[in-house]
Amino acid sequence: MNYLDTLIAVADDCPVESSVVPAPRGGKKTVAVLQYELLRERPFQLTQEDVLFLSWLMRRPGFEDRTDDEVSALRDAFFAKDQPCLRASPLPKKYGFGLLADAEGRLALCPMESEAYRAGLADGAVTVLKALRSSRR
Repeated sequence: MNYLDTLIAVADDCPVESSVVPAPRGGKKTVAVLQYELLRERPFQLTQEDVLFLSWLMRRPGFEDRTDDEVSALRDAFFAKDQPCLRASPLPKKYGFGLLADAEGRLALCPMESEAYRAGLADGAVTVLKALRSSRR
C-alpha cells in the first residue's frame, strides 16, 4: 500500500497558489492538521500506512492511553478494510502540499512552491501521481 520513490503532486483543482498550513476547525484538529503535524515533525520517518492509521487513531477519544497491544489490534482492524490512499488526503487536494516518498516508502511534506517539488515534477527520478480532484469535472 505504500508508495516508493513517488511524488503525490497537488490536485489540478487545488484552490491555493502556494502551500497553506491547515488550521483546526471548531477547536478540533482536522485530518489535514493531524497529517500535516505528523509529517512536519517526522519527515521521511512515516509511511503512508503510518500516516493514515495515526491520523485516524489520534481522532479517537483516549488514544494516548492505549497500550501497544491495543494499538496493534486497532491497526490490524483498520487495515482489514480498504482505506483511501494519500492521493485523497486534503494536504495535496486543498492545502498545496505534495507528498514525497523515498525508496523505502517514508514520506515528507513537499510544498508546491519549493525547489524539491519542482525538481520532482521535472527530473523523472520519482514517479509523479496527481492527488485526486475535489470536483468531478
